[in-house]
Amino acid sequence: MQKNSLLAPYSTFGIGGPATYLTKVANLDEMREALAFSCREKIPFFVVGKGSNVLFDDKGFDGLVIINKIAFCNREENRVIVGSGYSFSLLGIQTAKWGLTGLEFASGIPATVGGAIFMNAGANGKETGDSLINVQYMYEDGSVEAFSKDRLIFSYRTSLFQKMVGAIVTAELSLQPDTSARQRQLTLLKHRVQTQPLKEKSAGCIFRNPPSYSAGTLIEASGLKGFRIGGAKVSEVHANFIINEGGASAEDVLTLIQHIQQRVQQQKGISLQMEVRYVSSYA
Repeated sequence: MQKNSLLAPYSTFGIGGPATYLTKVANLDEMREALAFSCREKIPFFVVGKGSNVLFDDKGFDGLVIINKIAFCNREENRVIVGSGYSFSLLGIQTAKWGLTGLEFASGIPATVGGAIFMNAGANGKETGDSLINVQYMYEDGSVEAFSKDRLIFSYRTSLFQKMVGAIVTAELSLQPDTSARQRQLTLLKHRVQTQPLKEKSAGCIFRNPPSYSAGTLIEASGLKGFRIGGAKVSEVHANFIINEGGASAEDVLTLIQHIQQRVQQQKGISLQMEVRYVSSYA
């Protein structure tokens, strides 16, 4: 257990003040111990995978941040059982190499399996929930419940886990044999590299796509590509990405987000909703 550790190194944005407590967990027992500590000390907790899709406050987090390193991956014919801290991108690559289709879109997404499930991450017409058949979830009291496919409720960038208090710990996915999976995965990854600022510090897509619209297209059409506030800048590669060009604060990013929302609302009459989760200092 570390005290007053900066969160910026645990965020793909490279932004975030100190967490009162921070710990890394590598298995279910360690996750259970971390959650028990949070309950015992009566402090909030927040689980982090690769630190994408989150924006930590400049003041940090007054509680316990749990870095999820539960990172095993086992194959049983066309099924894969994986820890929630396993790289989602690596899972997409590995399953494609095995000749299994269903997760090619995951390649290049900077998330853990747990984060991808939590947000129902998706791309190219596919979503994480499509392949899931079982998710094990640990509640704050340390008990674990299995959610089978008929109980897993997903929609666009939404899962039932977003309204629960605890942590996703393992998942089981069912995929289909397909010898063309590897080539498709490589093609999708190449396209992502060419159309997204993957080498920059960002949290991924900032806004959800409104029905029948692309948030990036709306932002670009509003003349905001390259617009910056402080160290935060709208990417010139993909307008739905905000990048940290150096020294950006959470306040810079939040102010830029608000400016984008106002401009798109004024010019296009469409309200953009944040996809990135802002974690305030007292969340």
